[in-house]
Amino acid sequence: MTQAPVAPRALRRRHDREIIALAVPAFGALVAEPLFVIVDSAIVGHLGTHQLAGLAIAASLLLTAVSIFVFLAYATTAAVARRVGSGDLAAAIRQGMDGIWLAAFLGVAVVALTFPSTPWLIDVLGASYTATPYAITYLQISSIGIPAMLIVFAATGVLRGLQDTKTPLYVAIGGFTANAILNVVLVYGAGWGIAGSAWGTVLAQYAMAIAYLAVVIRGARRHQASLKPDIAGIRASAQAGAPLLVRTLSLRAVLMIATAVAARLGDSEVAAHQIVLSLWSLMAFALDAIAIAGQAIVGRYLGAGDAEGARQVCRRMVQWGIASGVVLGVLLVALRPLFVPLFSGDQAVHDTLFPALLVIAVSQPIAGVVFVLDGVLMGAGDGPYLAWAMLATLAVFAPVALLVPSLGGGLTALWWAMALMMTMRLVTLWLRMRSGRWIVVGATR
Repeated sequence: MTQAPVAPRALRRRHDREIIALAVPAFGALVAEPLFVIVDSAIVGHLGTHQLAGLAIAASLLLTAVSIFVFLAYATTAAVARRVGSGDLAAAIRQGMDGIWLAAFLGVAVVALTFPSTPWLIDVLGASYTATPYAITYLQISSIGIPAMLIVFAATGVLRGLQDTKTPLYVAIGGFTANAILNVVLVYGAGWGIAGSAWGTVLAQYAMAIAYLAVVIRGARRHQASLKPDIAGIRASAQAGAPLLVRTLSLRAVLMIATAVAARLGDSEVAAHQIVLSLWSLMAFALDAIAIAGQAIVGRYLGAGDAEGARQVCRRMVQWGIASGVVLGVLLVALRPLFVPLFSGDQAVHDTLFPALLVIAVSQPIAGVVFVLDGVLMGAGDGPYLAWAMLATLAVFAPVALLVPSLGGGLTALWWAMALMMTMRLVTLWLRMRSGRWIVVGATR
């Protein structure tokens, strides 16, 4: 007997329930990292503009050192979700453990490179002599937490692939709360200044890593998956993530170029840029919550051999991305008088800030579609295309952004260049989605 087709409205409701069940908890977990930076910015901002400018430079470098390895989460989510769709939970968790071991090894290597090279890195970004000592202090201390951050990435990917975004939410809430308390106590109570902010973040990150490991290890034992490092599996995880590494490096290059240009505009401009970038990152991670749902759901559909289901949920998530972008843009403008004073009391920073905020508010619907399609293609394991698309975007953005200071443009002009970057990403991702070439079914791609 042929199964009756599902009515379009009922199908949309089913997809909506799936998206909401994964995206809402994922939102809380995803915003943990930008909230860490926002809390640091708010607390350090009241120490002075030079300290906030130093934090802006250091935070950009730290996020670059960590975020280039976000493939540890994304590639793991897609691979684990495919295995879940095919019904092989033991293999799914074993693959996740390989990703966690890879994260630990990479974390140690990154610290070994970042700590001694901090003064040179700060100088390359063009920090002023007043901001440089604060930037060096923050980056050297906070780099100690990099192994924990990478383990959090990989373990989060395992849980997302298992269709569990609630556990990362609980861990994120605990980590954010600990970070906020530790920052206040160490910066003001202990009088450590910007160093206290860095140590607070390091301690919170290691607490989160321990919590994630406890959950994943318990799951591995329940399904009798080995906890020992497997060199072949670790190598396979690294190879699968290589295209996403290229994609992420290109994206981080965009953000680094933007910060370097802002640093050369002056301390008030780079301080305002840090606030704008923190808010932009917060909204980006909020939109990425839908993309995370897309990674997990699309990977599961493709692993189960349901190509049409993957197409349908992709279309529905694009609609969610547009609507969410509109709402976030409106809220950003409407709530501006409430949150801007929290970051800085400097009127020059406020005056520079508002026009740039309008630019990112207008471009949020574009960002909504970009992040959703990015997640869909990651869930499908379409890493090579994502790598080439982001390289093309970088090639367009870099010369435009670097011309901003020489043409007399300010922070607003720089953020219009960022809007151009997002539009370029939209074009490349939309073309791939329409082609259907990303759809490959099976337990592995």
